[in-house]
Amino acid sequence: MIIVNNVEITEPAILAEMQYHKAESQRDAMIKASEALIIAELVKARAAELGIVIKDDASEAQALEQLLDADVPMPLASEEDCRRYYEANLEKFQSTPLLAVRHILLAADPEDDDARIKAADQAIVLLAKLNADIGQFDALAAEFSGCPSAKLGGNLGQLTKGQTVPEFERQLFNLSLGLAKRPIESRYGLHLVLVEHRVEGRQLPFNAVEQRIADYLNEKVRRKSIAQYVETLISQAKIEGFDFSVSDSPLMQ
Repeated sequence: MIIVNNVEITEPAILAEMQYHKAESQRDAMIKASEALIIAELVKARAAELGIVIKDDASEAQALEQLLDADVPMPLASEEDCRRYYEANLEKFQSTPLLAVRHILLAADPEDDDARIKAADQAIVLLAKLNADIGQFDALAAEFSGCPSAKLGGNLGQLTKGQTVPEFERQLFNLSLGLAKRPIESRYGLHLVLVEHRVEGRQLPFNAVEQRIADYLNEKVRRKSIAQYVETLISQAKIEGFDFSVSDSPLMQ
């Protein structure tokens, strides 16, 4: 049993709340559920203290949003704040490079160690052939690639970021022109990659990204303000039967 400012949070209520909180163990789920119910009660009590009427069908998040709007001033990022962030993070505000790519996919399930070893051995042989004569790429792709692009000489067309799986993309966009010295691994297998053309990204001007930066900074401030606000409600409350220090998770998800 948990008591929050003389209001009881019962075990049945906690058990009912647990279904909404994924956790590695029942104990962790119970902690998260208890935490959520305590915060909900604190929000409800503070709203009543301020004379704010929370709708009966409002979710916990909606109730908190309503209370925050009334009780917490939220500073907004100024143009100077945004420009300062832009200047400190220029690399984040560039258009993505454009690559013309061909590949040979040596298909292998990531869970199949034997298939991965076989693909790695085959990659060594094929790379040696390609280094000796890159003109063989089309023929080798047609013979060995497990990708539909095999019929097109392994041609993947022009790629920008976000068009391929992350583990492939992270390595692909770091490649220079020509044949990659090593295969790239992905969930699909091993890729022998040939970059035929590369257009580097360009720096985006501040006015093109100012709103995006403002949204990011405002959301960052809002999340910090929410956490601090909830911590204040907790510190000012009388809570029996629960210790917030037992939870390593953030107060607000």
